[in-house]
Amino acid sequence: MKAYPGTRLGIGVIGCGNISMTYLHNAALFAGVELKACADISSDMSALRAKEYGIRAMEVDALLADPEVDLVLNLTIPAVHFDVTMAALSAGKHVFTEKPLATSAAEGRKLVAEARRRALLLGSAPDTFLGAAGRRARGLMDAGAIGRPVSGTAFMFGRGMEHWHPNPQFYYQPGGGPMFDMGPYYLTMLVNLLGPVKSVMAMATKGQEERLITADGPFKNTTFKVGTPTNVLSLLEFQSGATVNFGASWDVFRHSNHPIELHGTEGSLRLPDPDTFGGTVSLSERGTEWKNFESGDELYGAPNWPYSAPDRANYRMLGVADLVRALGEGRAPRASGDLALHVLEIMEATLASSEARSAVAIAGTVTQPPLLGEDEAHSLLA
Repeated sequence: MKAYPGTRLGIGVIGCGNISMTYLHNAALFAGVELKACADISSDMSALRAKEYGIRAMEVDALLADPEVDLVLNLTIPAVHFDVTMAALSAGKHVFTEKPLATSAAEGRKLVAEARRRALLLGSAPDTFLGAAGRRARGLMDAGAIGRPVSGTAFMFGRGMEHWHPNPQFYYQPGGGPMFDMGPYYLTMLVNLLGPVKSVMAMATKGQEERLITADGPFKNTTFKVGTPTNVLSLLEFQSGATVNFGASWDVFRHSNHPIELHGTEGSLRLPDPDTFGGTVSLSERGTEWKNFESGDELYGAPNWPYSAPDRANYRMLGVADLVRALGEGRAPRASGDLALHVLEIMEATLASSEARSAVAIAGTVTQPPLLGEDEAHSLLA
């Protein structure tokens, strides 16, 4: 891949919903990125974000044709991720998209192939594994702190969306559910730590055929039909030989499972919620008491969100900054389209396994992304 030292990219945002505020706010932290424009299906939303962040509000087609926009940040809903990303690649723009890469592996492969054909970089959320907790865990794993990984558990359990989201129906349709909505955070972290997945066995159910919306809004106290599994339990077999139980459910009111635990021949590692960039990583060497590694004072681990009363770390845009640096260095970004595609293939295979009631091999593979070292992590800052 050709290198372009000193690269600085103009960013055009498509999709101006709630998540866009985090990306737009964090852009000022990072080197090599410059906000240029935004677009949304709602002109009122794009006008609002443009005013808030001092950029231009545009129609989508105009943004894609704008010579000042080098990279499209796709923050639309999952159902149109493929269409928007493909349109941006076809317009000659690099792309970083919110998760998932697409709603099917077949579409994901088309995006990866198109980016490669056009010599463009394609990146995808989540980039949370690049945060302080993820870097600490990866460093410990690479140093052999738990020896050869043997087994582990990962659990994303919760109540779902209808108790807080005023319009949650789309979360419960194909391409959604806890697997596609939250699974990318857990699976990306696991692949970052353990390498690619070889096969999966799973069972999936719907906790309820209909859900009641209790959140304030126009649909409060109405019900809707559930169109995708809301309770998924799987066994992942990694190419390294490690096996991990992964559960994703929106049918759990309360639980006491740690988000991720990994166990090896020399010890055990415990990780915080991979949906955030910080938290406590804990190591037990050969059965000793847990040694805690706090990240609150570390880079990309300090609480900065929500803005009014920060209690967690949210540095979304870090993956975009790494992509820009990757272009300058002639390498693949860490939060790459290839990594997102592998995660998408795992999720799709998980649901296919639950239907077939048998193990399903993962169609592709991926190279484990290199650790983001501390010096390089600092160099991404403005």
